[in-house]
Amino acid sequence: MKNDFAHHAQKLYKAVLTLKSEDECAAFFSDICTIQELEALVQRLEVAESLIEGKNYNDISKDIGVSTATICRVAKCVKYGDGGYKTVLSRLSEEESK
Repeated sequence: MKNDFAHHAQKLYKAVLTLKSEDECAAFFSDICTIQELEALVQRLEVAESLIEGKNYNDISKDIGVSTATICRVAKCVKYGDGGYKTVLSRLSEEESK
């Protein structure tokens, strides 16, 4: 069953990579996620960005409206994860600099 999940997850990753514009991406995520799921993803990215910027948990919680438990989970990923947050946020920063 675990290998089956990995196979399907890989298909999802490949599907995301086929998207060619922000509009296509918005349409896909609107279809595949509920509003709450999408909001949670957006918040996690905001939390990761805030953590990388060096903000403290209390300020992040107030600014974004998430629990410290969520911040803690994201912080673990930022510090010990596979580097996904850092990769995307670095690339977004590069894009904004252009």
